[in-house]
Amino acid sequence: MPSNFEIAHLWVFWLLPLPLLIYWLLPPLRMKSASITLPVYEKAVGYTGEKPRKSALVKRKNFFQWLVLALSWALVLAALSSPQLVGEPEMKVKTSRNFLIAADISFSMAQNDWVIDGQKARRWDAVKEVMHDFIQKRQGDRMGLVFFGSNAYVQAPFTPDLVTVTEMLDEADVGMAGQMTHIGKAIAKGVGMFEKDTIETKVMLLLTDGIDSGDDVLPLDAADMAAKDSIMIYTIGIGDPGKSGSDLDERTLQDIADMTHGQYFLAKDESRLAEIYAEVDKLEPIEYEEMENRPVTLLYYYPLGAALGLLLFSAFIGSLVQLIRALKRREGGYV
Repeated sequence: MPSNFEIAHLWVFWLLPLPLLIYWLLPPLRMKSASITLPVYEKAVGYTGEKPRKSALVKRKNFFQWLVLALSWALVLAALSSPQLVGEPEMKVKTSRNFLIAADISFSMAQNDWVIDGQKARRWDAVKEVMHDFIQKRQGDRMGLVFFGSNAYVQAPFTPDLVTVTEMLDEADVGMAGQMTHIGKAIAKGVGMFEKDTIETKVMLLLTDGIDSGDDVLPLDAADMAAKDSIMIYTIGIGDPGKSGSDLDERTLQDIADMTHGQYFLAKDESRLAEIYAEVDKLEPIEYEEMENRPVTLLYYYPLGAALGLLLFSAFIGSLVQLIRALKRREGGYV
């Protein structure tokens, strides 16, 4: 990924002349040091008649020392300015809503009256196949799964990990929740899941091929609970109500959708179910906020390390020069 070089705090370089201002404006630092005591010093003062006075020695730096200090100061400021490599912005998906699929897996979903690739298949197998594509298209939503029959249970809690949701869908099969169809329990279970989450936009997709057979939680009572919690329910009826043996209660599914400001769909076969999912996608388009993430590589340690290395090198050279001078003095030479 291409990166651009940037300096985060360019104003730091206005401090470059600060050492010169300090040198010119502040008085020199005076430090006392021991002097050599001469045994005939008092006599020499008496002979000359001069009055002793305090004196000062100004230690001057050579050009090399000034150059090292100037470069070190510039490198320290370069480190403080926070040089960095900034990559191209990356857009990340921020979850905008919870989308719950409540699917009927009662015994009636095992009827072998649907067609997949020209072959007879169970209703549940056809529903799962189409549902896979639908789930994968919901990038940006937190998906959850509730399966119901005689009872309702959570197969997958709300998560942005759609791969895991798909795997949990594959693990479910007809009869795992009992043989009856309790739509009211399914909606109530979904309401409970939404209540535990903080995301405000809540959508439920309810699929069933039967009529509610429960008496503890009625479907319309559960739908009223969902409406009070601002949960929108899209209901999908599976099967053909005109055929004999169909228990599909379209009236109840229509009322549930109306009460929660959703919509009712009838899926008589796999192709129609796929069309319904496409319609739901249009009704609930993926609307997510984009978070801009710009990868940043900090480079401050390069100038800081260079400044430290330069000062250490200068100290080493100074010590080496003093050592050479001391050796020459010891041999009787003078530098």
